[in-house]
Amino acid sequence: MVSPPLTELTDRARDIFRMVVEGYLDSGQPVGSKTLSSDSGLNLSPASIRSVLAELEQRGLLSAPHTSAGRMPTESGLRLFVDAMMQVGEPTESERAAIEQRIAQPGPIERALEQTSALLSDLSGAAGMVMVPPRESRLAQISLTALDANRVLAVLVAEDGHVENRILALSAAALGTSLEQASNYLTAKSAGRTLAEASRHIEHEIANGRTALDDASRDLVSRGLATWSQDAAERPVLIVRGQAKLLDDAALSDIERVRSLLDDLESKQSVAELLENARHAEATRIFIGSENRLFSLSGSSVIAAPYRDRDGKVVGVLGVIGPTRLNYARVVPMVDFTARQLGKRIG
Repeated sequence: MVSPPLTELTDRARDIFRMVVEGYLDSGQPVGSKTLSSDSGLNLSPASIRSVLAELEQRGLLSAPHTSAGRMPTESGLRLFVDAMMQVGEPTESERAAIEQRIAQPGPIERALEQTSALLSDLSGAAGMVMVPPRESRLAQISLTALDANRVLAVLVAEDGHVENRILALSAAALGTSLEQASNYLTAKSAGRTLAEASRHIEHEIANGRTALDDASRDLVSRGLATWSQDAAERPVLIVRGQAKLLDDAALSDIERVRSLLDDLESKQSVAELLENARHAEATRIFIGSENRLFSLSGSSVIAAPYRDRDGKVVGVLGVIGPTRLNYARVVPMVDFTARQLGKRIG
């Protein structure tokens, strides 16, 4: 999506373009020349305004959804407005207080993340999303049990009581007495360590021949650790709240778009991949319509920002998704402020 430079527009064209975009974002409806003539203080006739609107349409910044109707911004027009014309302030005092109060509520961090997602939805009128940082629980025990001739059930128990079950496909040679030996070894070497730390420690011992494991047990440990490490790294956890807010009166007139959007939100892995694109951004990112592959069919926009711990390390991403007529000037600072407050809560 390439927008023409703002400098190519006359002052009159810029003023009319800005009014059309702001009117559309406020009402969700196309803005007509009569509305601009009566409400804008431009001191221009409807005919003069229509001439400018036609020029802006030729430049790909505006479109007319229906014959003789008003104009609305295209995705290129919205991008130009967001990048070059939008004035972003700060959240209101009441919004800041609501954000600070909700995030600061006592309880586990998982609850704070859910509260944050719901809060973003409430304040923006769209759907709120928070990508949860990976769990770094420390292990207490690992046990292995044969399910059949070629599969093993691995049970990982964390110090905080969290339990995860994994099924490993292994050769018959790795079963039998090797399971007990491998279980005892894994528990001894992983207790008190995170899964990543245990993986590095055990792999180092195996690589340097410092274990008393037989070949079958070594194979079981090596393949099991590789499976767990990869699986943990590829399982982002996404919390989405407020999908129902996407079903407003304007959305119901385009129910296919909304159905497409809700289907996309069900694909949490893909949504997490989209949010990952904002992970290394220095500031809040805005994805408009087809700028993101996932929501291109539903014509939706995403506003996302990373949140960091006390050391400045990015530990997750939060954001808002809704129609392209989101109030960007209001939602962008809200998302940014929420990310900073959540970072303070995580510590």
